[in-house]
Amino acid sequence: MDRTGSAVWQGKIMDGTGTISTQSGTLKDTQYSFKARFADGVGTNPEELIAAAHAGCFTMALSGEITKAGLTPDTIETTAVLTLDVHEAPTITKIHLTTKAKVPGLDKAKFDELAHSAEVNCPVSKVLKAATITLDATLL
Repeated sequence: MDRTGSAVWQGKIMDGTGTISTQSGTLKDTQYSFKARFADGVGTNPEELIAAAHAGCFTMALSGEITKAGLTPDTIETTAVLTLDVHEAPTITKIHLTTKAKVPGLDKAKFDELAHSAEVNCPVSKVLKAATITLDATLL
C-alpha cells in the first residue's frame, strides 16, 4: 500500500512560499512557508504534520491493542509535541505523546502495557526511529 504527499516550493528559502497536498485531498495546496515553520506565519509545516500523523497513528494503534485485549474504548485523545532544535541545523530531537483514554473495564497496569505496545509498534513510531529513504532527483 502506497500513500502519496506532494509539495511545491517557489522562491528563496526565507521569502518563498509553498503548498502541500495529500493523495486523499484532505490537504490540497495547503500553504506552508519559512515563517510558518520557524515563526508565526500562516499555514502548516512539516513538523506539525509529523506530530499530527504520530498522534493519529498511535491513537489508532492503542485502539487496536485495546480491541485485541477484548475491550472497547469509549474515547482516546492523544497530543504529540514534536521538538525541533534549530540551533545549528534544524533537527527533530524528540516527540512526546500524551494520551487520555476512557476504557470501561481496563485497569491502569494493563492500560500502561497496551499504551507502551502501541507506542513502539505504530508505523509512524517505527519510521521515526529508522527508515529506508530513497531518492530519484531530476534537474529540469
